[in-house]
Amino acid sequence: MRFYRPLGTIAALTFDLDDTLYDNRPVIDRTMQESLAFVRGYHPALANFDARMLQGWRDELLKSEPEIYHDVTEWRWRALEFGLRQAGLTAQEAANGADAAMANFAEWRSRIDVPQETHDTLTALAKKWPLAAITNGNAQPELFGLSGYFQFALRAGPDGRSKPYADMYHLAAEKLNVPLAQILHVGDDLTTDVAGAIRCGMQACWIKPENADLMQTADSRLLPHIEISRLASLTSLI
Repeated sequence: MRFYRPLGTIAALTFDLDDTLYDNRPVIDRTMQESLAFVRGYHPALANFDARMLQGWRDELLKSEPEIYHDVTEWRWRALEFGLRQAGLTAQEAANGADAAMANFAEWRSRIDVPQETHDTLTALAKKWPLAAITNGNAQPELFGLSGYFQFALRAGPDGRSKPYADMYHLAAEKLNVPLAQILHVGDDLTTDVAGAIRCGMQACWIKPENADLMQTADSRLLPHIEISRLASLTSLI
């Protein structure tokens, strides 16, 4: 554990999910492959569907609705629905297809192997402080065994603009009934988690990715209060 700023009183902790509490890279790779295969098999007109097509549909939607990026689930559904209509399906068929594709996506997206170290650490921390999750993504902690540690989980879109915007940080403080300055936010991203939390008045802990170096990282705009390389290091604060 490395300290860059003096820590103040800690009355609650909030956590990013992906790549903070588990390795999300293999999850996304597998989910993408399964999602592409599902859409290709859904209708003959989609037999050549690939990741570039999906990205193209997403880009088209983003041009017309720039704020859609705050809700990655809605963005994905809308892009799929648009693409299915472009492929010749009726509006109802496209909506049904997008629903089915998103259900398939959610199933694979939630097949996450959470390390035992994460369970042990959250168990220990939850005995001392209330914990909450704040994510820009579409992971659903109730589907992979993490929801029991958290008072609640906030997701960009339904609960406000994505990090580093302060919407979800302020909402978390309100729901926890704890001042922003007494919340330690833990995350792997120096922009969305560290800079976002600090700019809204929170304390921040950076759990650095493997081989990362704060002094040589492009997005190190603001120093975190503390840096750790393993989640279990947080138990030393108890």
